Amino acid sequence: MSDPIVNKVAESGLETLDLETLYPTTAIRGFDLKDYLFMGLILKEKDFRETLNSLDWSQYKDMSVAIFCSADAIIPLWAYMLVSSYLQPIAKSVFSGTTEELIKQEFIKNIQAIDSSAYLDKRVVVKGCGDIQIGEFAFVEITNKLRPVVKSLMYGEPCSTVPVYKKR
Repeated sequence: MSDPIVNKVAESGLETLDLETLYPTTAIRGFDLKDYLFMGLILKEKDFRETLNSLDWSQYKDMSVAIFCSADAIIPLWAYMLVSSYLQPIAKSVFSGTTEELIKQEFIKNIQAIDSSAYLDKRVVVKGCGDIQIGEFAFVEITNKLRPVVKSLMYGEPCSTVPVYKKR
């Protein structure tokens, strides 16, 4: 007679935290000022204002919008303010920077919103692999968030972890 199969991972008391669950879910869209420049280089105030006034802003409804300029042009600061003033009542949020920078900011905001007390004195594994490419910034943020409260912090999968921190 053989011994029953025991799932040691399930009995280990490890809490798995999947950073993919904190990845921003709001639709994100960029607003490139380059598309509104004369010859892709010069901002003509009158033309710029007319174009913005006639633009269908509803396409940005409930989205997080990143305002940036991909052209090597000098953009007056008021232009960013003007675009933001159109977006603010429609978009969920408005950000100055690239869409990648916006995703990073939203991701960090989601990590900071975690109730760290839920992990008090627990053994936590931060999942290492998944379907979404997650930057190192997220792993640094989650470490900064959880290290003060956890019993131990690991990286990987519950069956194969890399120790990161252990309370002494």
